[in-house]
Amino acid sequence: MKKSPVTHFEMPYKDGRRVSEFYSKVFGWGMSETGEEMGHYILATTTETDENRMVQTPGNINGGFYDLKQTPGSTEPSVVIEVEDLEQSMESIKRSGGEILGEPQDIPGVGLWVSFRDSEGTRVSILQPKQEGGS
Repeated sequence: MKKSPVTHFEMPYKDGRRVSEFYSKVFGWGMSETGEEMGHYILATTTETDENRMVQTPGNINGGFYDLKQTPGSTEPSVVIEVEDLEQSMESIKRSGGEILGEPQDIPGVGLWVSFRDSEGTRVSILQPKQEGGS
């Protein structure tokens, strides 16, 4: 079986400005809010990327912060695992004792994403990256 890498992390925030200032000052991360159309999601750049926002150093990942008011049930940090086929992975998660949380979402320019709870009740997400020239 091909290994699926962790490619992103997510954490909730209560105050976007405060969380941005904290991670910028403490760790030197680039923090940028996406705006209302993306739910005020804050992108966290922890490592250098190319013009397509792809990480330059293998093994490094970037992440983001979501507004806890918009997702009050997701209070813990989460990792995002890259998969080749979102639907197939969702079926595998269900067959293996996990639970899909909501419906897959198309993140413009990124790909298809959905959260799930694993067999231990931990929230995790999967992402099928957008393919060049398609979805």
